[in-house]
Amino acid sequence: MGKPTITKDAGRWFLTDYIRPEVDWRHTPQALGEAPPPVQKPVAAGAELIALPPREAWNLSPCDLATAMARRESRRRFRRDPLNLDELAFLLWATQGVRERLHEAAVLRTVPSAGCRHPLETYLCILNVAELAPGIYRYLPLDHALVLERAPADLAASLGVATHGQRFAGAAAATFVWTALPARTEWRYAEASYKVIALDAGHVCQNLYLACEVIGAGTCAIAAYRQELMDELLGVDGEEEFTLYLAPVGKV
Repeated sequence: MGKPTITKDAGRWFLTDYIRPEVDWRHTPQALGEAPPPVQKPVAAGAELIALPPREAWNLSPCDLATAMARRESRRRFRRDPLNLDELAFLLWATQGVRERLHEAAVLRTVPSAGCRHPLETYLCILNVAELAPGIYRYLPLDHALVLERAPADLAASLGVATHGQRFAGAAAATFVWTALPARTEWRYAEASYKVIALDAGHVCQNLYLACEVIGAGTCAIAAYRQELMDELLGVDGEEEFTLYLAPVGKV
C-alpha cells in the first residue's frame, strides 16, 4: 500500500463529510450493475471448518447491559485462565454475528455498518483457548465457525513486536484482529467509504468491550501497530485487505 504524505489539514478533512458531494454516484460499482463483493471472504479448498457452539447452547452467567456499560474499561492485565469455546463463540457473535441474510449483497449482523456493507474480517490470534491449538484463525460469520489460517512459531512474541512492544497483545487468551476489505464498502460508496469503514470498526470493538464484561474478561483496543508486520503475520496482501484494529482479550 502506498504511503501518502498526511498533513494535519488532510487528516481533519478525513473526519468530515466534504467528500460526499464530490462522489460521482452514477459510476459507483453498484450503480454500474457490478456484482457486490462476497459478504464473507472465501475459505481455501479443502480447509476444515471448526464449528462453534450455537447461541442456544452457551452456558454463560447473565449480565445486564447497564452493568456491563458501568464496568467497561480498558484492561491490559489478564489472568492465565483460558477462554472456553462458549465464551469465544459469544464474543464472536457479539461482534460480527449474523442475524439474517437478506440477499447475496447484505446480511444483518449484531453491529451496524454503513450501507449494510460490513467491510471487516475477524482474525483471532489464539494463545489460550480451551480445545483450540495456538494459531491464527478466521471467523466465518455465515457459518458461525472458525478456520485455521496459519500457525506461526512464536506467535505471542510476534504480536508484541508488531504492536510496538505492547506485550499484553501476546499475553491475552486471544487477540482479535480486524482487517478491512475496502472493496465491500467502495462498491456502494466509492471515495466516501473510508471514514465509515473506520466508524464500523469502532462499533465492532465497543460490542467486544461490553461482551467481555459478561464473561469476566477484559480487552483494550490497539490502534498502534506496524502495518507491514501485522499484515504479514495474518497473511493478507496489504492492498485489498489490511489490518485495521486489534483487541487482546483475557480473563480478569
